[in-house]
Amino acid sequence: MGKERPPPTPWSLTAYRAAAGLISPLAGSVLKARARRGKEDAERLRERLGHASLDRPAGPLVWMHAVSVGESLSLLPLIGALRAERPHLAILVTSGTQASAEILARRLPAGALHQYAPVDTPGAVRRFLRHWRPDAGLFVESELWPNLILAARRAGVRLGLISARMTQKSAGRWSARPAAVRAMLGSFELILAQDMATEQRLTSLGGAVTGRLNLKRVGEPLPYDADELADLTAVLAGRRVVVAASTHATEEALIADAVAGLSPRPLTIIVPRHPELSGAIGRELAGHRFAVRSTGEAIEPETDVYLADTLGEVGLFLRLADVAVMGGGFARGVGGHNPLEPARLGVGVISGPHVANFADIYAEMVDAGGALIAEDGPALSRALAGVFEAPARLEALRRAAADFAARQGDQLGAALDLLRPLLPAA
Repeated sequence: MGKERPPPTPWSLTAYRAAAGLISPLAGSVLKARARRGKEDAERLRERLGHASLDRPAGPLVWMHAVSVGESLSLLPLIGALRAERPHLAILVTSGTQASAEILARRLPAGALHQYAPVDTPGAVRRFLRHWRPDAGLFVESELWPNLILAARRAGVRLGLISARMTQKSAGRWSARPAAVRAMLGSFELILAQDMATEQRLTSLGGAVTGRLNLKRVGEPLPYDADELADLTAVLAGRRVVVAASTHATEEALIADAVAGLSPRPLTIIVPRHPELSGAIGRELAGHRFAVRSTGEAIEPETDVYLADTLGEVGLFLRLADVAVMGGGFARGVGGHNPLEPARLGVGVISGPHVANFADIYAEMVDAGGALIAEDGPALSRALAGVFEAPARLEALRRAAADFAARQGDQLGAALDLLRPLLPAA
């Protein structure tokens, strides 16, 4: 596939571009206000307006865009594979959240750079593209920004939408603007859907889906600090551990209450999705004896809950777990989080029922015996009691989770085969 002349822009997208241009003088003030509320990186606001803070490396450059932490981390296996195959290929990763920027700063390999994504105004997009001049652009999951996508296509960037995910609700919204979504999806030379439902939705909206890829199915085990692991293992001295990973509001107390009914009571380690909300979480845990990691409080024999309100340490705490309770499944509207993160470490998984974002993975893991679904707090308490009271059941859950995770790695090689025609020549 070569660089083809883009089709005419629908009037709705022309109107969107004009409106975005009219409000663009306000973008700086809006970003500063968000920074004061802790929602933007105050030191890097200019990146959001398209002003690069880094020089562009010489030679071909592939740009990858993800919105937040989960999507950004899902790119790491692909980045690693591309760097191994093409070590002189520069890679730029853009994302929109501070948490993703902090984690990518630690996890990106040499030769890969991070910048905040520009806001979707014509000026910010133009400045971004003029500086970075990407040869190819890979958008992850569901980031459909009209000005960014159409301007990149007009600039000759070869675009792919990979690990694409679209909910029924999003598809319904886009179906009200058929010409607009058809123009955006038509800008992608390659679309790889996560699952059959997304493929059907994208196809119905005019997208040409060419294959399947779910980046959240592939990847290496999360990193950890070996010295910290040794220290915490010594402190726990064989005590059972339940890790509640990527929890959201109300889930922390629900999970802690569910564990409280077990005897002997395991230690609950809570790793919240938003550690900046540690104070509010602490208030919800007022009925439990808890220690807070960010303030240096130690785990004592009488500690019921350890609030691990730090970034980038999920891999450390999952390595201490007998079983993982994944957050996002007991909170409506979140859609669950990736059960393969604990599974890659041989840790069995329990989740609540609201896992729409990972429905296929959870269904397969439950069938394989590596995950359990609990409808509510009392059901979670019963599920935990069931695995802790029967060591053979706990071991079977862990083994099935590990085996399921090991079977997921073959997707990456197939995806690379599909991506190579989109990449700049070696």
